Amino acid sequence: MPDCVFCAIASGAIPADLVAETDTTLAFRDLDPKADVHVLVIPRAHFDNLGAVAAADPATAAAMITTAAGVAAAEGVADSGYRLIANTGAGGGQTVFHAHLHLLAGSRLPGF
Repeated sequence: MPDCVFCAIASGAIPADLVAETDTTLAFRDLDPKADVHVLVIPRAHFDNLGAVAAADPATAAAMITTAAGVAAAEGVADSGYRLIANTGAGGGQTVFHAHLHLLAGSRLPGF
């Protein structure tokens, strides 16, 4: 997708602090972290939001969650706990319209 920053990261055109990658997903550190651990998990293919991924390719939606769980384990927060957030649409706080999960964990984990 032209002009999509996450597509550019997935293609390697824009560098990112990668923490995990699979054939279908990529995980990298958020540039403006909201918690001690703040990692974004994206599908390599472009989908506008998580609902679109689940509708078109449920296996990729599941792979995003599996990748997030692996990142949580690698970051040492799987046992203490972590939060997965998928903002959907502008009204839901989505600012990059490429599906992604926010993995948040640590002592700076914001409340609801």
